[in-house]
Amino acid sequence: MPRVKGVPADPQKFAVSVRPSRIDGQGAFAAEAIPARRKIGEIRGESISVREARRRARGQARIMIVEVSERRAIDASQSADPLRFTNHSCAPNASLRIRQGRVEFYAMRDIAVGEELSVDYGESHHEGRLRCRCGAPNCTGRL
Repeated sequence: MPRVKGVPADPQKFAVSVRPSRIDGQGAFAAEAIPARRKIGEIRGESISVREARRRARGQARIMIVEVSERRAIDASQSADPLRFTNHSCAPNASLRIRQGRVEFYAMRDIAVGEELSVDYGESHHEGRLRCRCGAPNCTGRL
């Protein structure tokens, strides 16, 4: 299919499926082997102010918002991108990078087919109030 000017190409570099997660709700899973240090893909969504992002996050158990700068955030809650279901882990197999306002995911190590993708959310809107369920040996217990 030819690219249409102004319409971004599929941001996924590797196949990812969404299915129930042992960590929380739905998760993003590798549908093919992903080599270490390769870009897995990215999430897109509504560009909103950080103030609006924090308002939307207040009181929510599941937040699909990433702050991409001091002023802007991406709300991926309505996105079709499967990586929006990437759960937190204290021992992640992927990392999240912000590049030119884009939210990109990279493999930290080789990821096997069927393995759940996870990132360390780091500082989050939950402010330590949400229990972590990642099950990693080094789990901090809170998000």
